[in-house]
Amino acid sequence: MTKEEKNQAIAELVEQVSASPVVYLAETSELDAGSTSNLRKMCFQNDITLKVVKNTLLKRAMDEVEGRDYSPLYETLKGNTTLLLANVGNGPAKLIKEFRKNHAKPVLKGAYVEAECYIGDDQLQTLADIKSKDELLGDLIGLLQSPAKNVISALKSSGGTVAGLVKTLSER
Repeated sequence: MTKEEKNQAIAELVEQVSASPVVYLAETSELDAGSTSNLRKMCFQNDITLKVVKNTLLKRAMDEVEGRDYSPLYETLKGNTTLLLANVGNGPAKLIKEFRKNHAKPVLKGAYVEAECYIGDDQLQTLADIKSKDELLGDLIGLLQSPAKNVISALKSSGGTVAGLVKTLSER
């Protein structure tokens, strides 16, 4: 690889990593062609970008990304590295867990999610449990609707009379 090709590859990686709020590093060696194809297909269906990268180029690209500190992940840049980029924090973790029901790999090396670094495969469950923005909004809307639902159900159960309403609300 010439110096110009390396610089171009680094520039592409900087652009991709900068555009993605979620960066996962995994080890996918020893997967056969069919399994790798299935993993790529699952990534595509879940809006996750999968790319096999050279460790030195990725480290240089991470150094050039402004406003983010990827330095805790540098220790994981050994051996084969697969880069998973996503917009949802728990997306790649859920995908890896689902894929590992039938395969031994990929193994999580590390992840950068919401300005936090997670190192090691033992963090996979923690990452999968992180709620996405949409899930948090759904929970919040459910909590906000709960008091209104209680009042409406109280009104319906009491037949709409004031005495029945007071009795129902006092019981709750």
